[in-house]
Amino acid sequence: MSDAHGTAGEGVNPEKDLSAENLPGQRGDGGEEIRVQRGMFGANNGGDTSGYGGLVRSVRLPGASNRPYGGWFDEVADELEGALEEQGLLPGNAIGKTVVDRGELTFHIEREHLVRVATTLRDDPALRFELCTGVSGVHYPNDKGRELHAVYHLRSITHNRLIRLEVGVPDGDPHIPSLVSVYPTNDWHERETYDFFGIVFDGHPALTRILMPDDWQGHPQRKDYPLGGIPVEYKGARIPAPDQRRSYS
Repeated sequence: MSDAHGTAGEGVNPEKDLSAENLPGQRGDGGEEIRVQRGMFGANNGGDTSGYGGLVRSVRLPGASNRPYGGWFDEVADELEGALEEQGLLPGNAIGKTVVDRGELTFHIEREHLVRVATTLRDDPALRFELCTGVSGVHYPNDKGRELHAVYHLRSITHNRLIRLEVGVPDGDPHIPSLVSVYPTNDWHERETYDFFGIVFDGHPALTRILMPDDWQGHPQRKDYPLGGIPVEYKGARIPAPDQRRSYS
């Protein structure tokens, strides 16, 4: 059996279907498509054991938002841009894009200006983002030239606001300035992100692994890291490593 979207056995991307507006979490044609994923976890070599091997969906990053952003988002954006201008820095040189997506505000920052932007967000009386609750790593292998992303969550206790900063760098040059001098609590968060994703935080006081052994090869939360693993022994049973389990494909 076949349909207008393809022949029998081929996955159909629901985002390309007219009925896709009824699906949760869809961006439609908005944002930037970085790849098309097939299967629940993108496995395409017969290793998808989820039972969803026929699933097809677009992986999109949200595009830049246009003003007005709504609510207090415009106030924060205006104050940040104005404060940077007062320091002689053109906001457009520091802020690559501003994104409002799913009710959250994210500033995409050029890495060479990250420390100044973070310091301004912390110290400016109208902003006062005093707390960074950590940095997370993300790996988008198909986001060419910015495969590795660092995402910072900043909270203003004074104004009860939450924003994010995001920095993208190529996996061939995975260097981002450390924010430990601005937010000391980022010390172990940066170590964890380095450990799992290989992002190098320049200026960190002691950038060493924090969870994996010191002599561990590679960074295990990158999407190009081999699945691998070791068997788990139970009484009367042996569970094979993930890459040795059966496939439903």
